[in-house]
Amino acid sequence: MKNLESLKAWQELSSHVKELKNTTIKQLFVDNKRFSKYSFKVENIMLDFSKNIMEEKTFSLLMALAKEANLPAKIEGMFGGEKINWTEKRSVLHTAIRNFESKPLVVDGKDVMSDILTVRKQMHSFVESVRSGEWKGVTGNRIRHIVNIGIGGSDLGPRMVCNALKNYANDKLNNHVCDVHFVSNVDGTDITETLKSLDPQETLFMVASKTFTTQETMMNAKSARAWLVSALGKDAVSKHFVAMTTNIEAANSFGIESKNCFGFWDFVGGRYSLWSAIGLSVACYIGNNNFEQFLKGAHAMDLHFKNAPLEKNMPVVLGLLGVLYNNFFDADSHAVLPYDQYLELFPSYLQQGDMESNGKSVDFDGNEIAYQTGPIIWGRHGTDGQHAFYQLIHQGTKLIPADFIGVKESLNKIGDHHQVLLSHFLAQTEALAFGKERSVVEAELKKEGKSAGEISALAPHKVFKGNRPTNTIILDKLTPYSLGQLIALYEHKIFVQGVIWRVNSFDQWGVELGKVLAKTILEELKEKKTGNHDASTSGLIKYLLD
Repeated sequence: MKNLESLKAWQELSSHVKELKNTTIKQLFVDNKRFSKYSFKVENIMLDFSKNIMEEKTFSLLMALAKEANLPAKIEGMFGGEKINWTEKRSVLHTAIRNFESKPLVVDGKDVMSDILTVRKQMHSFVESVRSGEWKGVTGNRIRHIVNIGIGGSDLGPRMVCNALKNYANDKLNNHVCDVHFVSNVDGTDITETLKSLDPQETLFMVASKTFTTQETMMNAKSARAWLVSALGKDAVSKHFVAMTTNIEAANSFGIESKNCFGFWDFVGGRYSLWSAIGLSVACYIGNNNFEQFLKGAHAMDLHFKNAPLEKNMPVVLGLLGVLYNNFFDADSHAVLPYDQYLELFPSYLQQGDMESNGKSVDFDGNEIAYQTGPIIWGRHGTDGQHAFYQLIHQGTKLIPADFIGVKESLNKIGDHHQVLLSHFLAQTEALAFGKERSVVEAELKKEGKSAGEISALAPHKVFKGNRPTNTIILDKLTPYSLGQLIALYEHKIFVQGVIWRVNSFDQWGVELGKVLAKTILEELKEKKTGNHDASTSGLIKYLLD
């Protein structure tokens, strides 16, 4: 297999970008058809990528790179159940758990769709029982509080979606009385502060751990069980705990009945598990109908990704533009900037999705990679971000490509709030792209009555160089369906980049070493002794024990 840097399209891009760096976004917009050329819509989502440092030749070379990297075949392989997660010898089928087509999907001689539909039905029945009040706690009270206990993908996804779709939480469940809470951190403060305001008689815990051995999750689950038992006795556990796990035996030993264990599969990685039983808290919060719409939105984006030509394929376009800046413009980070309060947790969610997937330094063949792979993902919502870090994006020394995500129709129409929000949303991408030249600054200062000396001193500080690239993504309205589309869009973008960079986007061996070392250090802290470590770690252990 050819090295990435030896591909013809890669080499041509490298030469082309040297010339492209002398071109500005402002110059590119001499073409008054640029917006229509570089924007398109997929159902409820519109993408404008015209404010990028990109000519027709650039776009053509990016598409050539995708083809030369065999992206179409890789896409087909993922949907077909090939074991593209080769380091763990697993298929990658998070797309299957949101599939609503009737076709079977055979993996290792078994139709996995049958199992998926079985769990989906189990979830549906459970959600109905909780939301209707049929499910009762040990004292006969209905459930008014759900606590999701998980970490990583078992926390970030459900937490983000529940926050994003709180407008769709049915009053039958919450009526501002019941809510979904999340505990992830092994820091005892997390579980302690969460439980302070809850009534054990009306609280249901959902323990999300595939193996039922995840250290942080199980510590929190045991603390939650102790809290419940101290108030209601041991018999309460089976009425107040359910599990999303494949380790039924361990869940039974914990006190959870088999019928209240919801399974999922090895072909679904943690950060892609939201669509499975890991989304049980979401389904209970927004209801079965809304959860189904959420899955169907993601499925619609799956079909687009699978079937659309590369040039009009939204995940492909976003992924390749990211490669352009990461590898040819030396941009080491990418900002995700949602202009909707409901999406405030979306950047945090994508940090894991992207950085755990493509934060790799070894290629398909096990060789050390000489080029840059996954970027640093960060961001904040709306005008809050503007007053935090936009200074650096506008006038700093680093090139930071950004995705601006907005919503055409607000769910909360109060006065002019949404128009003001949209005005900032649009103004920022315009300012980043086109900037403000010194001549304009000087003219403004002169009009203000500044002296020649004052103008000379102030002008450099008020110049905006512009030429900062952005993508603009607009949802018609934030609904369960469109949120599903949006999340799937970024999942597939990440996959596209992994294919180009020739890394396995679906393993995460980098999180393992720290866990192993932590077990050793934990024993030393318990036994109050210092083991065989470097001078710094030994010194820190000694300091904490003194």
